Amino acid sequence: MTIEERIKHSETIIFKAVFPNTTNHYDTLFGGTAMQLMDETAFIAATRFSRQRMVTVSSDKIDFKKAIPAGTIIELKGKVAYLGNTSLKVKVDIYVEEMYSDSREKAVSGEFTFVAIDKDKKPIKII
Repeated sequence: MTIEERIKHSETIIFKAVFPNTTNHYDTLFGGTAMQLMDETAFIAATRFSRQRMVTVSSDKIDFKKAIPAGTIIELKGKVAYLGNTSLKVKVDIYVEEMYSDSREKAVSGEFTFVAIDKDKKPIKII
């Protein structure tokens, strides 16, 4: 399988409903919760791409472009954006959808860097 095919095959999409227990006092999704969901989506995409043990080593600039209100649906999309020797980057976008209309727009985006590790937690080449 080519690198491009592996990237396509490892794209990860997760949907979640935004319930009140995940929102702040403004009735919008906690930023930390959004980041946790993004990291999880990125981890799954990185693992599906490499089929190796992967750990998060950094998150790049995360842009919160639109508040995500309670009572909406979010779609998280993760895709490998860069491949190095022992590391890779996954770009994650969150789209917010109204539950009862076709309204949909990008709300958050960011990148997460992962490193492949061996059983001793030492960096290894991504194969």
